[in-house]
Parts: sequence; structure tokens; C-alpha cells
Amino acid sequence: MDYVKALQDICLELVNDRDKLEVREMPSLDDNAIVLYVYASHDDISKLIGRKGVMANSIRQLMSVSTRGMHKRLDIKFESYGEE
Repeated sequence: MDYVKALQDICLELVNDRDKLEVREMPSLDDNAIVLYVYASHDDISKLIGRKGVMANSIRQLMSVSTRGMHKRLDIKFESYGEE
């Protein structure tokens, strides 16, 4: 499964500036972990994280369903492009 594409498709519907949205898979020291980073503008990252992280946790839960059969852990981190 292409986790980057799936996460990007979810996030595209939630952000205003689609051109600045980027999802990358990063290497992990743990073989059982998949690490994904979501990069977007500051305002869009705020929307993706939500109040008290509710939206971010919902996105993580939705994406983790795809890894259950593989016994892997999915770690999603949200980062803004430094503009505030």
C-alpha cells in the first residue's frame, strides 16, 4: 500500500493551500515502524492538528487501520513551513 499517497489524499481535502502540502516517508530505526511527515503552511497544519490534537488523532486512527494486518506501527508527524 502507498501510505504517502493515502495520507496525502486525506490531507488534500482538509487544507486551503494544496500546493504547499507535502507528505514524505522517512526512514526509521525500528523495522516495525512507518514514519510519515506532513508538511504544510502554518494555518493548514493548525487545521490538520485541530484543537487538542483531535483532528491529528483521527487521521492517525484512520491511517493505522491499513497497517493492522502487517503488525507495523504508523507514526505521523505534522510540521509547518516556518511561516507564522
